[in-house]
Amino acid sequence: MRAIAFSQGGYNPREPVFYPYGEGDEVKIVRQSGGGRYDARTPKFALTPTVKRRYVLIWLAVGALGLGLIALPGFAQTRPSEQSAPEVSAGDGDLFSRVIANQKRVDAELNVYERVERVEIRKTGSDPNPSEVKVWRVFPAGTGMSKIPLTAEAKPASAESYRAALEKLQTTLIWAAETGPAQREAYAKAERRKKERDDLIDSTRKAFVFTTIGEEMRGNRTLVKYKMSRNPAFKPATRNEMLFSKVRGTLWIDKETSELAKIEGEVTEDITLALFLAKVYRGSYFMQERYEMAPGVWLPTYQQYDFDGRKFVVPFSIHERAFYTQYRRVGPPSEAVEAVRGELNKLGENRADP
Repeated sequence: MRAIAFSQGGYNPREPVFYPYGEGDEVKIVRQSGGGRYDARTPKFALTPTVKRRYVLIWLAVGALGLGLIALPGFAQTRPSEQSAPEVSAGDGDLFSRVIANQKRVDAELNVYERVERVEIRKTGSDPNPSEVKVWRVFPAGTGMSKIPLTAEAKPASAESYRAALEKLQTTLIWAAETGPAQREAYAKAERRKKERDDLIDSTRKAFVFTTIGEEMRGNRTLVKYKMSRNPAFKPATRNEMLFSKVRGTLWIDKETSELAKIEGEVTEDITLALFLAKVYRGSYFMQERYEMAPGVWLPTYQQYDFDGRKFVVPFSIHERAFYTQYRRVGPPSEAVEAVRGELNKLGENRADP
């Protein structure tokens, strides 16, 4: 299986900017009868995950910028007055360094924590009940993420299939923990993907103006709320940067820890993708919430997509609610493989019991 993304100009293998954590649709390579031709068959049109990941990546980059903004003296540590709120554009060198450090930390934590991911798919954003539910155990595997399918109740579908998935994961982790040429090449590609994300974050410091709105309580924590609006002086240099001029959003920052707690984004103008072959319509919406999963570790717990648009001349809709639970630190591949090996041994002992 290999992941692909529909990009400008055609299908590209695992387009790195849109798959920051090694995600993607699985594709079956099928040999056709009567010749040496091969067909790549994906379970669904691959443009859909590209639309989601491009939009999500941009908003998470903007969210990372918000992490650094409140570190400026006097910016977020005072209660906003009734006068017009101050506007701050991110151009300070020290601020940018803090933003990059925050994003690197989030990436690093996601690469050593496993989780259970539940995705509820709806036909429209207003549907009270999902039409389909997908659940996975998501496990970091060095240069990407491995997904083990579970039932809607987050249980293994069968003992045999679950053990086979764990054995495959163990093999992947053993490979990822080695230091041969293939591993060095794979990690070099992952580092290039990381650099592309960092470059995108670099552009957000110029693309938006942040305005303090006020404060809100979430449980016993105080969140400072900021409006993000387009910086009219910003001149995009890439097609990804051009999207910044067509979105707006809101950030909620935890006042005590300066961590991103919530982010919302909305498309303000239709966005054209894939050489005009697809379009995301104005009003499409994205939201993510984060909570402290361990001391000093804030990770996503909920994510929502409500996108509408068209691919070629066919309308499409993406209405998904994703819930992330059961975070557990497993460490890098050299440590994680021991956890999986112990789990396999335990399964073997249970199977051997009369």
